[in-house]
Amino acid sequence: MRADQTIAVRCFLTSLIGLLGLGGFDAGASRAADEKPPVAVQFSLDRPIDASAAPFVLAAAKGLFGSEGLSVNTNIASGSADGIARVAAGTSDFALVDINELIRFRDKPGAPPIKAVFVLFNKAPYAIIARKSRGIHALSDIEGKTLGVAQGDLSIRLWPALARQNGIKVAGVKQHKISAAVREPMLSAGQVDAVTGFSYLSAVNLRDRGVPADDLAVLRFADYGCEAYGFALIVNPAFAASKPEAVKGFLRAAIAGTHLAIKEPGHAVDEVVSRMDGGSHDLELERLRAVIRDNILTGEVKRNGIGSIDPARFDRSVGQIAEDFKFQKRSAVSDIFDDSFLPPIGGRLIN
Repeated sequence: MRADQTIAVRCFLTSLIGLLGLGGFDAGASRAADEKPPVAVQFSLDRPIDASAAPFVLAAAKGLFGSEGLSVNTNIASGSADGIARVAAGTSDFALVDINELIRFRDKPGAPPIKAVFVLFNKAPYAIIARKSRGIHALSDIEGKTLGVAQGDLSIRLWPALARQNGIKVAGVKQHKISAAVREPMLSAGQVDAVTGFSYLSAVNLRDRGVPADDLAVLRFADYGCEAYGFALIVNPAFAASKPEAVKGFLRAAIAGTHLAIKEPGHAVDEVVSRMDGGSHDLELERLRAVIRDNILTGEVKRNGIGSIDPARFDRSVGQIAEDFKFQKRSAVSDIFDDSFLPPIGGRLIN
């Protein structure tokens, strides 16, 4: 009788273990079935990768996009206008573009309602880069000089407002139209006295060309009263409407990538250079530090968090754009920027 009881207990335990095992298999299969494939995202940078793209490079390299359920493919546009056009056409879901170019685009009749959802550069990188040896130490020294302006340069669009604010006669500065390819070589050779461009590009490139740092005057527009914001993420309206959580996830990954770039700039540059053709670690590290210091980690960002826009400042910036651009209808901040996808301020504080 005792042997029969023992056999019965063993049979019961065997059956119980089998049932538990089957239950565990079913739960695993159910979890696998519930897992959604990542959302495919097309993302455009408006220029070839350099250190300024470090937040997005790190978001990809460190799996930050993946952890948000996104599979991001990055492509390169030929400038902000092209990046905006790709988002408008739906061939890109996101693009990093100059927000001031977006403001001008949205003023065109019938322009699709594309909006920025995140501002990476709290201050535009517009600058005049000059040689001190040519007699230029401050913005007031620019009168009577020759300014090289590259085709498609965005900085020159804010020059009339900047000149007026600082009491400079626009007619007193000769503009010499040049191609972007010869901008730094011509200044290096002394063929022009100064050039317009982005502070983190031209100034760093000139030092790489052997121009002594103490001979360069980097006259950042933001230091002379320019209110413009800089690079911002824009999103295709249909994508945003159908996949709002994907938009929020993309922004969280971008913010996390920015944190990492600020915390470990050397490592960030390693990742960037590995994706460049012949990139220099030292050059890109200098570039990244300039971008963080001058364009991303501003006093406004330290107070209010990254990514947002101050409506009063935005309105002033549109007024400055209007000195070189005739608006059909002057943009309000709600026409250009949608903050509904941003995380709460606690998720945007960055130091």
